[in-house]
Amino acid sequence: MLLSPIMYGICLKYMKTKTEADDVFQEAFIMLFQKIDQYKFSGSFEGWAKRIFINKALEVLRKKQRHMYVEIEDSSLNYVVEEDIKKPDVKLSQDELLKHIQQLPDNYRIVFNLYVFEGYDHKVIAQKLKMAVGTSKSLLSRAKSVLRSRINEELKKKVS
Repeated sequence: MLLSPIMYGICLKYMKTKTEADDVFQEAFIMLFQKIDQYKFSGSFEGWAKRIFINKALEVLRKKQRHMYVEIEDSSLNYVVEEDIKKPDVKLSQDELLKHIQQLPDNYRIVFNLYVFEGYDHKVIAQKLKMAVGTSKSLLSRAKSVLRSRINEELKKKVS
């Protein structure tokens, strides 16, 4: 299927490991084929398929974890945001960025992906994940902070 790389990319963004992504990918494709008769030929097929894959990933994550979010007071997740490295010749590959996204706590990763990659606003994310809008905003902010910190660390290692 032409959409396989796109759909697999979605699975990789939402799941922590390649094995988990493979499982979600397979389950979502089965679901897609089971529901193919529900596609109404209005809007893009890709968008319809993406919703199935995202919802399957979210379903798997919900089953895996009882609590979708980390307590805000969790001091182990407080990261210092550092100044951006101003070296134009130092770059992060797509695979390295994906690795950092996969390492985010589930709740951070899910909100980050839904907001950044899928384009959902906080109201939709909050409804989808059954949380307050403020919680969605806070989780996105923390996810960005953690990513920024980890990416800055990796870039510093590359410069050294």
